[in-house]
Amino acid sequence: MTNIQFISKTVQTAAINIQNTVQLLQEDCTIPFISRYRKDKTGNLDEVFIEQIAKFQKDYEVIVKRKEAILKSIEEQNSLSPELDKKIQQSFDLQELEDFYLPYKKKKKTRADVARENGLEPLAKIIMAQNNEDVDFISTQYLNDKVPNEDQALQGARDIIAEWINENIYVRKQLRRLFQRKATITTKLVKAKKDEEKAQKFDQYFDWSEPLTKAPSHRLLAMLRAENEGIIKFKIEVENEEAIDRIDELIIKNKKNTTPHLQLAIEDSYKRLLNPAISNEALQEAKAKADANSIQVFANNLGQLLLAPPLGEKRILAIDPGFRSGCKVVCLDEKGDLLYNENIYPHAPQNETTMAMKKIRSMVNAYQIDAISIGNGTASRETEFFIKKIAFDKPVQVFIVSEAGASVYSASKIAREEFPNYDVTVRGSVSIGRRLSDPLAELVKIDPKAIGVGQYQHDVDQTKLKEELDNTVIRCVNSVGININTASKHLLSYVSGIGEKLAENIVQYRTENGPFEDRKQLKKVPRLGEKAYQQGAAFIRISKGKNPLDNSAVHPEAYPIVEKMAKDLKFSLLDLIGNKEKIAQIKPENYITSEIGILGIKDIIKELEKPGLDPRKAAKVFEFDPNVKTIKDLKTGMILPGIVNNITNFGCFVDLGIKESGLVHISQLKAGFVSDVNEVVKLHQHVQVKVTEVDEERKRIQLTMVI
Repeated sequence: MTNIQFISKTVQTAAINIQNTVQLLQEDCTIPFISRYRKDKTGNLDEVFIEQIAKFQKDYEVIVKRKEAILKSIEEQNSLSPELDKKIQQSFDLQELEDFYLPYKKKKKTRADVARENGLEPLAKIIMAQNNEDVDFISTQYLNDKVPNEDQALQGARDIIAEWINENIYVRKQLRRLFQRKATITTKLVKAKKDEEKAQKFDQYFDWSEPLTKAPSHRLLAMLRAENEGIIKFKIEVENEEAIDRIDELIIKNKKNTTPHLQLAIEDSYKRLLNPAISNEALQEAKAKADANSIQVFANNLGQLLLAPPLGEKRILAIDPGFRSGCKVVCLDEKGDLLYNENIYPHAPQNETTMAMKKIRSMVNAYQIDAISIGNGTASRETEFFIKKIAFDKPVQVFIVSEAGASVYSASKIAREEFPNYDVTVRGSVSIGRRLSDPLAELVKIDPKAIGVGQYQHDVDQTKLKEELDNTVIRCVNSVGININTASKHLLSYVSGIGEKLAENIVQYRTENGPFEDRKQLKKVPRLGEKAYQQGAAFIRISKGKNPLDNSAVHPEAYPIVEKMAKDLKFSLLDLIGNKEKIAQIKPENYITSEIGILGIKDIIKELEKPGLDPRKAAKVFEFDPNVKTIKDLKTGMILPGIVNNITNFGCFVDLGIKESGLVHISQLKAGFVSDVNEVVKLHQHVQVKVTEVDEERKRIQLTMVI
C-alpha cells in the first residue's frame, strides 16, 4: 500500500489532490501557504484537510519504520518465514503488527519459558493437537528433576498453551471487538479517601458503572483524574464467561480427552494474560479518543479567543483592579507602548474615591485616551461602576476584558524582555490593555493552557495538545496577517515559514534599518532565504509602503498578474485596488498561468476588492446587569445578560460580571437534542440566560439559555 492509498482511506478527496499536497509538504511548504496559495494543486482543500493529510503521512511513515524494525528483529532471530514476512509487509495496522511481533518480542522470563526449559513443549503440542490421547498417562514421560509429578508436567504444558493463546492474533482481534462493543467502566471509592475535601468533587464516581462506548470524554477524563489522585479504583471489563466462550470457539475444535486441559489453559490465558492486556488497550484507545475530543474543544476555544474582535489602534487606559492593594493603571499609545503608570485606591479599605477620579480624568485628558480596559478579576465590577461615575470631557468606551493568563505573562521571560524596568503588576496591566486593542497579538505571548479555556487540558496527551494548539495559533495568525512594522517577535514567529530565529532577525533588522517599505526588503534579513520568503511574504502587511499590494493578501509571485490586469483595464495599480466596478470586468480565465490556476486568480480578484481586510469583527462594549455584583445578588428566575467565556463538551460557561461563571448544561442550550455545543454558541458571544440554581457554598451557578 502506498502512502497515497493509505491516506485516501480516511481523507475523502481525489488521490491527485492528496498526492500534490504530500509533495508540497515534502517540499517544506507550510499548511497556511498551501491552503491559501496552492488551491489549484490541492483541489481547494482547506487547512483542516491539509493538516489531516500531513498527520496521516506521518502515521504512514511511523508504520513503515516500525515494520522495518519488526522484520529486522524477527530475521535476526532466524524466525522470519515467507508467510510471516508477507503478512507483515501487507499490514498497515500498528496494533496488528505488534500482534505479529508478540511471539518474538523480548520479554521477561515467563512461566511458559520455564516450562519449555523443563522440556514440556512437546506435551503442550500433544494437548493442543486435540487428538484423543491419554495425556495424563503421556505426561509421565516428561518427569525429571524439575518436574517431579504429572500435575506439574500438565501445569507447565498448560502454561505454554496459555502463552500461545495469548499470542494468537485471531483471539486478540475477537477480544478487542468484544471490548469495543461491550466493555464497561466500573469505579469504586477508596474508603480511606472518602472524607478528604478534594474527593468531594468526584463524589459522582464513588460507585459508578457505565458502558465504555457511552462515556463522554469529559467524564472519562474526570474518572482517570480521580484514579490518579488515589480517590477511586478504576476497571474496564467484560463478562468473563462471554470472553472465555469466544476463545473456546476459536481454540477448541472438538471434544476430546485433551479438552479439560485446553479449557483450563484458556481460562488462565484470559485471566492472567489477555484480559489485563486487552482491557488496557481498550482504556488507552478510549483515553486517546477522549484526549482528541478534549484537545479539539480546547483548540476551537483558543481559535475563537485569538480571533476575538479587536478595538484596533486606539489609546487605551488599562486597569488591573483590586481592593486592598489598589488598582494598577497604565496608559498605552496606539501601538500598545507604555506611556504612564500609577496606582489608585478607589475601594475599601482606603476609599480614596475622589482622588482616584481626579487621577483617571487627568490621565484620560493628558494621554488622549479613547477607551478604558478593565480586567475581569477581583473588584472588576466595583471598578467598572467607579469609572462610569466619572464625567469625562469626551466619550470614552469602557470594556471588561478577560485577564486570564495576564499574571502568567507578567512573570514570563517575554514580559521581562519587554519591560525590564517594571514590576509584574505593571506588565499585567499592559497585557489587559493590549488584549483589548489586539487580542491575537497579545495572547500569542501566553501559553494557551494558562488562558483557561477548554476541559481537562492537564490530563490529555501534552505533546498532541501542544501540536494542535500551535497549529491553531498559526492558523489564526496567518488568516489575519500581521503588520511587520509593529508586530512583536512572538507574533512574527507564527507567520508561515518564519519561526522563532527568523522573527528575531526581522525585529533586529527593523531596529537597525527602520520600518520596512516593501516586502522585497525581507530578503535582506539575515538567513531569510527564498523558501522562507515564498512561504511568509504574503502573510505580512506593510501599510503605506511603496507597493499598495504589500498591504494585501496577494502573493508577490502574483504581482505581475495584477499589474497586467491593471494595464489591460488601462488603470493604475493604485486606482484598480478597491474599485469593484472595474474589478468586476476582469475575466479570470485570461490570467491563468502554469503556477496559478483559476482558483488562485479568483482569490486574487476577491482580495483586490477589499485588500488587507481584517476578518475579525470590531469590538463592542457589553453591559452586565448593574444590580448583580456578587453571587449573593443572584436569585432563581433572574434573566441576565452574559458573555460565553468557556465551551466544553457538556455545556458552556457564561460570565455574568461576577467572580463565578455560570454553567449552561448542554441540555439547557436550546429545545431539542444538541450534539455539539459549538453549533449553538461561540466564545465571547453575548447571550441572555436565566438563573435556575445558585449554590453559594460550592460557588456553583446553573443557568439555562434564553437567547
